[in-house]
Amino acid sequence: MKKKLFAVMIACMTAFALAACGNIGNDAEESAVAELSATEAETESEPETEESASPADISEEVEEPENTAAAGLVVYFSWSGNTESVALEIQSQTGADTFRLVPAEPYTDDYDTLLDIAKEEQRNGARPAFSGSIENFDSYEVVYLGFPNWWGDMPMILYSFLDDYDLSGKTIVPFVTSGGSGFSNTISTIESMEPDADVLDGLSLGSSQAKNPSDAVEDWLSGLGLAE
Repeated sequence: MKKKLFAVMIACMTAFALAACGNIGNDAEESAVAELSATEAETESEPETEESASPADISEEVEEPENTAAAGLVVYFSWSGNTESVALEIQSQTGADTFRLVPAEPYTDDYDTLLDIAKEEQRNGARPAFSGSIENFDSYEVVYLGFPNWWGDMPMILYSFLDDYDLSGKTIVPFVTSGGSGFSNTISTIESMEPDADVLDGLSLGSSQAKNPSDAVEDWLSGLGLAE
């Protein structure tokens, strides 16, 4: 009888111990789940800083400027590539858009023949057509106007542009490439064709300078207060 009673007591103690062990395991598991949930909640509700926010999140909060063309527009004609070199440098330093005046009827690649064509166009007051058009032209406040000096004047395709587009109220910033003649009388011509525009001091570069115009363009833009 004592052995049976002792056996029953041992069995009860064992069952109690097993039950207690099972509860400890469940409590630990629930605690781990609760901690993970709390961590996720804190991560979701924590306000983002510049360090914690992803680039995509930051870009969504930044408002885009209403007028993306405010940096200006570089309009230029280039035959040899010298004027284009200066135009692209201006674009690089200001963030301006560019529009190249491309003749609808291409010029010859022969320099001597080109001289004759340019002189004939001047004599006849020609207005060579150019390809394409400028969208949202009215939104540009500053127009950089570039060209090579041909026979002491602008190429006639520049006259075509100034006839087609009204620059009244805009700021015109001229630049020219030449073999040494500079602007000649082209500044006064621009002013007479666009009397309601503000024409700033221009940049004149020789052929060798035009191939590496970075410093000259930077100094010029800084002096005009147009550097980016």
